[in-house]
Amino acid sequence: MEALHFAHKSVLLDETIEGLHVVPNGIYVDGTLGGGGHASEVCRRLTDGHFYGIDQDEAAIRAAGERLKPYGDRVTILRDNYCNAVSRLRELGVTGADGMMLDLGVSSYQLDTVERGFSYRYDTDLDMRMDQRQTLTAKEILNTYSEMELFRIIRDYGEDPFAKNIAKHIVRARQDKMIETTGELNEIIKAAIPAKMRATGGHPSKRTFQAIRIECNHELDVLRESLDGMIDFLNDGGRLAIITFHSLEDRIVKAAFRKNENPCTCPTNFPVCVCGQVSKGRVLTRKPILPSEGELEENSRSKSAKLRIFERIRED
Repeated sequence: MEALHFAHKSVLLDETIEGLHVVPNGIYVDGTLGGGGHASEVCRRLTDGHFYGIDQDEAAIRAAGERLKPYGDRVTILRDNYCNAVSRLRELGVTGADGMMLDLGVSSYQLDTVERGFSYRYDTDLDMRMDQRQTLTAKEILNTYSEMELFRIIRDYGEDPFAKNIAKHIVRARQDKMIETTGELNEIIKAAIPAKMRATGGHPSKRTFQAIRIECNHELDVLRESLDGMIDFLNDGGRLAIITFHSLEDRIVKAAFRKNENPCTCPTNFPVCVCGQVSKGRVLTRKPILPSEGELEENSRSKSAKLRIFERIRED
């Protein structure tokens, strides 16, 4: 059943595969394996290459494992966070990759599995863990973080203009009883936002749920800390393709790619570079690649997706 739930067409699939420029004998890594949509297209193009799929979600591991069975020993699947991808691969004796990719969206399976607590559409326990082995849950965040911490999270990760009032209402509500379900959180958020504002801009809980999920899984920290290492791990001509779904992620990717392309810290009026920082490659996407009109019609999940690609160029 999980494999079926995960079997939707991956966002920006054709564009990502084209951008990776898969070679038949290459080494490829997907750090957010999900149901294996991107992975199966990469594996289909390999002859004597190898594919490594990484995901922290046990359900994704099982679903992708089924989907990639036809490719046999050309595939290795690891359950871990992608921030550990390079170290895990080195442990396996892999010295570099010809392509790496990340799809940073929450999967449809995760959103639609009620008990995971990712969606504001269902009333269930507050969980939101990508990796259910971790102890921190959305429930703990909402019931133990200070009002100032909650305000910062909802403001910075949810970019919600009512962050201060939402945080205040959360703290007030938990004084009476612990906040335990997504339905209870929905009602608290609803009470914190003026009625005339609730009528516009989508579901009033969307931004807060995003913020709590990001905090629960340390999503932005993990992304920020992983990109340089992934670029360093690429072979000459290797490519890193990343699909983001909101501006916070996209800004981090854009900045990291730009810094790796041009790391020089010298003042602009210096006639020559003296800092010694050397470019690691080039950004192939000056503007992000967006879904086609056809994909937008077929898959509403692709609406906010952006694809950026970096190519490693080694001078050594």
